[in-house]
Amino acid sequence: MKRTLHAVLVAMLAAGAAHAQDVTPDPAISVDEARAELGKRMFYDTRLSGDTSLSCASCHQPDKAFTDGQALSDAYTGAAHFRNAPTLANVGFREAWMHDGRLGTNLNDVAREMITETYLMNMDMRIMQERMKQDPVYVEMFAAAGMSEPSNGGARNALMDFMKTIQSRNAPFDTGAMSAAAERGQGIFEGKGGCVACHSGSRFTDDKVHNTGVPGNPEIWADPARHSAFVTYAKFMGVENYMNLREDLGAYVRTHRDDTRRSFLTPSLRELSWTAPYMHNGVFETLAEVVDFYDAGGGADPLKDSRLAPLGLVPSEKADLIAFLEALSGDSFDTDAYVWREDDFDYALIEDWLNTSN
Repeated sequence: MKRTLHAVLVAMLAAGAAHAQDVTPDPAISVDEARAELGKRMFYDTRLSGDTSLSCASCHQPDKAFTDGQALSDAYTGAAHFRNAPTLANVGFREAWMHDGRLGTNLNDVAREMITETYLMNMDMRIMQERMKQDPVYVEMFAAAGMSEPSNGGARNALMDFMKTIQSRNAPFDTGAMSAAAERGQGIFEGKGGCVACHSGSRFTDDKVHNTGVPGNPEIWADPARHSAFVTYAKFMGVENYMNLREDLGAYVRTHRDDTRRSFLTPSLRELSWTAPYMHNGVFETLAEVVDFYDAGGGADPLKDSRLAPLGLVPSEKADLIAFLEALSGDSFDTDAYVWREDDFDYALIEDWLNTSN
């Protein structure tokens, strides 16, 4: 008996993942496999952007733990971004989104903003829906995922299910395979360095905003395309005097309280080996620069978190701390489980399913 497309997609996802023996920091999140496979195809599809120039994967690339390797990300045609692309590893467990925390836990809301925002993918979701309806593969993949036809809500849910599958695996910290240097570094991380005060839990973040005095990235103001995107964003968020701003206000855009100026969400430390450069604006190229920054007590900012102070780490302690941070990175995501390779997909399976279901 021929299998249904739903069964085929479930089998493909399970075979591609092959994660039964892997070690993860948290239990896997339950998702609909056929819907996640649909979301994976969408994630790599440039037709989700207005002029078909960008896909989600343009800024979230699997070989870089779903970042893009740039200090400041690309954006829609004619624009450029003013922030660094954060990793999508373990996003199903996040409590807040965006570097300023302006979006909550709902991945559906995140998908909508990324697709529709003018300086990101600039897509009218009604047009996106029609594009998918004209693609017979999407029509059948939606049907296989239990949805009658391509729809905006269904598309966002599919993207959400795919993103929930992006989970760290086999980091030395989780497998018990840390080096002696990394073990010493863990002691510094939890003790003398005080890093655990904000980088806590299985993802090494408290999901809260803090001002650590990170220096600004002057490229935002020097590049007209980046400055234009920043102005668009600040205006939409109701920021006063946005045309004359020369600083990223961070969480202030949602609180409008002066004490939250230049405060940003504590980033996860998972997958750091893959995700350079660092900070919300990519100002540090290496982990060594990040460690030096915090060893000096952070940057100069009148609103800086009072817990930050010079640490007095010696070179060997810095090296051990970096070894521990590197031990929080696991397997590459550049695998069949996370990458949609259009040329490798057997579309005869779709035709087979159509022939047997009619």
